[in-house]
Amino acid sequence: QVQLVESGGGLVQAGGSLRLSCAASGGGISINTMGWYRQAPGKQRELVATITGGGITNYADSVKGRSTISRDNAKNAAYLQVNSLQPEDTAVYYCYLRTNWRTDYWGQGTQVTVSS
Repeated sequence: QVQLVESGGGLVQAGGSLRLSCAASGGGISINTMGWYRQAPGKQRELVATITGGGITNYADSVKGRSTISRDNAKNAAYLQVNSLQPEDTAVYYCYLRTNWRTDYWGQGTQVTVSS
């Protein structure tokens, strides 16, 4: 069974930065894509960024240019650096993983709160 453990959330002032980490565990993982989604109160979960095993990235327009997603394939880990945080970035951030067999897994979520 694949488990995703996120870390790095917290309270940040507007204009600040944070780095989220996600580590996947579980035997025999064959990972295709890893990424991050977020869900703000009263809103639907939305894409933040994804990265394939080959390093192809995809970003939501809302974070493009101020975020960087990266991945360590040897560690089955993904990282999200977000700069110039704004209050509208406040949300629960979820790590996401899709295997090569198109099975999706989600982390438990980590709260990011940006104060103005």
